[in-house]
Amino acid sequence: MKRTELMPNRTQEVGRFMEELEHPLKEGIEHLRTAILDSNDGITEHIKWKAPSFRYAGEDRVTFRLFPEDRVQLIFHRGVKVKGDSKDFVFEDGTGLLKWVANDRAVVALRDAEDAEAKRPALVEVVNRWVVT
Repeated sequence: MKRTELMPNRTQEVGRFMEELEHPLKEGIEHLRTAILDSNDGITEHIKWKAPSFRYAGEDRVTFRLFPEDRVQLIFHRGVKVKGDSKDFVFEDGTGLLKWVANDRAVVALRDAEDAEAKRPALVEVVNRWVVT
């Protein structure tokens, strides 16, 4: 779906990136990107790590990791600088989607477009809770 005008939290930079993206999971990535941006006007986007990344209050919080093969991850992080003592960070994930790689960093793997679609509602909910932590 091509939008004729950008919503306030969407950027031309990411729009161009997505138009030019050649990836087996492009459709799932775009649907998830749209769902996240539509869920919260405070979430904005830009490109980080050669992939779409989501900011909240000007800080990077969730970033796609696009593998050349048919894999995608969403990296949940707390911005460039660790806030406080990361050992004390607590985030309750009732969805079971997050795989913790550090006390304050988690990953969600997406196998294919169907997997991305199936996880979309829970991922949007987790993203919205994560960005305000």
